[in-house]
Amino acid sequence: MATTNGAGHPLPYDTYREAIERETRRFAEAVRGADPAGAVPACPDWTLAELTRHVGAVQRWFCALLTRRVQEPPRSRDVELGLPGDERDLADWLAAGLPEVAAVLRATNPGAAMWAWGEDQHARFWARRMLCETLVHRVDAEHALGRESDVDPVLAADGVDEFLVNLPYAGLFAPGVTKLRGDGEVLAFGCAGTGEEWRVRLDPHGFRLLPRAGDAASEPPAVTVRGHAADLLLLLYGRRSYQEPAFEVSGETAVLDRWFAHTAF
Repeated sequence: MATTNGAGHPLPYDTYREAIERETRRFAEAVRGADPAGAVPACPDWTLAELTRHVGAVQRWFCALLTRRVQEPPRSRDVELGLPGDERDLADWLAAGLPEVAAVLRATNPGAAMWAWGEDQHARFWARRMLCETLVHRVDAEHALGRESDVDPVLAADGVDEFLVNLPYAGLFAPGVTKLRGDGEVLAFGCAGTGEEWRVRLDPHGFRLLPRAGDAASEPPAVTVRGHAADLLLLLYGRRSYQEPAFEVSGETAVLDRWFAHTAF
């Protein structure tokens, strides 16, 4: 059985840096000229303007963290955003932040030790997280506008890995995660066509990603979901349902229901 890119070992740093720029430009192009008050079904409480503001604010915030190389949880999330007075200009505002983002990422040593809320306590965590935020929300914006979306399968598979590696640490903003329990059931998420697979075990005191093929293969999964990498990514982020034809499901769906009831954020 093949594993992912190392279960928690990210792609080359330059891949993130370059992909962030591409995804940000695609996001800005999607929302430019669109009604800023338009609804975003994937984020029911947000308009397109709020979604765009969120992505731009997250990027600027992460850049501030990287510039300061923070070594402990920050006490404030205040950062100068320079928001435009007219929401119709938010697409240009988002794109205008790219030179600073690019400069900060180029100046960053990805292996520098720094605080992160997830597993990887290095600067590269924030580049990987920034890409996932931008990519998933770019798809959200395109779907809100009735457009088809495509996702690079390599980036999608890495996004699946990033999600599962960091999910156990996400209780601060996703409290349901802290209540996800089990009796040793294993969930398998398989990537159609590549053989990549991620297995998560639900234990009485929490859950964990099984990182090595040897560990993962030692226990048969209670339930398996297979689909293309982009579909799996959107499934884990709650943008898709495992009941859709895009997925092949076998095993105990009640275990899947428990998983998705506790992992939404």
